[in-house]
Amino acid sequence: MRALGLFILLPFLATPAAAQSRDVLGYAGVLGEWELTATVTATGAWWGKQFSGPLTLKHVGLCTQEGPEEKAGEIHLQVSPFSSRLRATLSVAGEACTLNADLSDAYKGVMTCAGGRAVPLTLWLK
Repeated sequence: MRALGLFILLPFLATPAAAQSRDVLGYAGVLGEWELTATVTATGAWWGKQFSGPLTLKHVGLCTQEGPEEKAGEIHLQVSPFSSRLRATLSVAGEACTLNADLSDAYKGVMTCAGGRAVPLTLWLK
């Protein structure tokens, strides 16, 4: 019986031999004025799928005067294997924000940043 239990759990404990990468696209802000792009790589996780990598936020709103403002940072994603939930942590300019989102046509939710500031965020994983 123990052998059967180990056999069932083995796929969840195994780490992929080759690093899997995904593209992340998204929009942040009430009007979607920040475009988010990232390429993330799978990290060894025994529960769910975890990805991390560099991100770029580009202001695509109308109020840019000397070209679009860009910010660089880091993104960490955890995708639940048992539901359509995503947990993301974004670090940009020394500020960390978190997102808990459900999948519909995209992962949509409200990103919470330092000081309780809430920003709508929509993400697609390709």
